[in-house]
Amino acid sequence: MKNAILCLLLLSISAAAATSKTVSYKSGDETVQGVLYTPEGKGPFPGIIVIHEWWGLSDWVKDQASTLSDQGYVTLAIDLYRGKVATTAEVAHELMNGLPEDRAKRDLHAAFEYLSSQPNVKKDRLGSIGWCMGGGFSLDVALQEPTLRAVVINYGHLVTDPQSLKQINASVLGLFGAHDQGITPSVPKFESGLKELGKSVDITIYPDAGHGFENPVNKDGYRPDDAADAWKRTVKFFAATLK
Repeated sequence: MKNAILCLLLLSISAAAATSKTVSYKSGDETVQGVLYTPEGKGPFPGIIVIHEWWGLSDWVKDQASTLSDQGYVTLAIDLYRGKVATTAEVAHELMNGLPEDRAKRDLHAAFEYLSSQPNVKKDRLGSIGWCMGGGFSLDVALQEPTLRAVVINYGHLVTDPQSLKQINASVLGLFGAHDQGITPSVPKFESGLKELGKSVDITIYPDAGHGFENPVNKDGYRPDDAADAWKRTVKFFAATLK
């Protein structure tokens, strides 16, 4: 518990160092918005696409993007819901179910193109990270962007067929809860499939955690020690793959 509290304290201290601004960019015929975080110092920097949970682009997700930026990355927190943020699980479920998959994937590509076009971003050092619904979409970025270098999947949906796995060139970090019966049963086949193809994959399954264990809003399922460990692994992974 002490480690978890220390980690959260460091997050709150470091989050103030990154500068942020709302940005607009094209996704097909639409104009979409996100929040761009830039670290202090001289670039160019590696870049990371940050993808929200089923709640939408909440303050918690923005905090993750800000704190990652303070680690030395330009981060783009995208908004797949076009400004809507859920405050109840019922509304979150409706928003997630109402999100057209083709539009979401188009938005992901647009975010990738926007981030790689920034003059202070190293276009050959791009990664993605997401949680819950966003964890699955983080994997989708790796599936549709062959130059993505690193992908972090926090308890998101997986693919296991070899043809899809062949499309992944990014190094993969997967963080899951053992009690997450909707996602975790697919993890062994996902991991073994990537390894058989010679892909770089690092999987951790937390034995006492379920789905959504990293977000404090998940009061019954939040596991602060596991969340702190997952964050440490994420920071180490991005440093090794993008810096």
